[in-house]
Amino acid sequence: MSVFLETERLTLRRFTEADVDNLFDLDGDPDVMHFLNGGKPTSRAVIEQETLPRFLRFYEQFAGFGVWAAIERSGGAFIGWFAFRPIDDGNPDEIELGYRLRKSAWGKGYATEGSRALIRKGFTELGVRCVVAQTMTVNLASRRVMEKSGLTFVRTFHQEWPDVIEGGEYGDVEYALLRADWERQETAGQERKDRL
Repeated sequence: MSVFLETERLTLRRFTEADVDNLFDLDGDPDVMHFLNGGKPTSRAVIEQETLPRFLRFYEQFAGFGVWAAIERSGGAFIGWFAFRPIDDGNPDEIELGYRLRKSAWGKGYATEGSRALIRKGFTELGVRCVVAQTMTVNLASRRVMEKSGLTFVRTFHQEWPDVIEGGEYGDVEYALLRADWERQETAGQERKDRL
């Protein structure tokens, strides 16, 4: 297993061809897919022929970036994935953060833990200048993860989606975090610890 990053409770590693079942199970849960396409499961053929090959190609195209399988360190269970990849043309200056976790992993702080670790790695090791994340306006759980990870609200916007999703009329939101702001947050956090 090629470990990309470890946190207190998670191992983030590259996907392999052996992860078809993991992705199929994840994208087969209507609750997981609710804010993505209204709850429709992704077919095994799409996972095998489109999703997984796209994940694997990314590792070759952009060193240090991609979509990472999230494994629970305590029991070795696959709990989902985290995306940390260039928004356009492979420019590592501005990176998109994303996550998709199994329902059994919701509400345990895994999304925030993994996001914070990727943000730290991006700013301290990968030369990232800005991290951006987007979700539906009504996806309050995802928005909380973005806020707990240090990102701040930038804008609400509307775009066309192929699927009609409940709440879609309220649009999508974008959050962002600049390296300079992250560094200030880190310094302030350390100063608070030092005073205790």
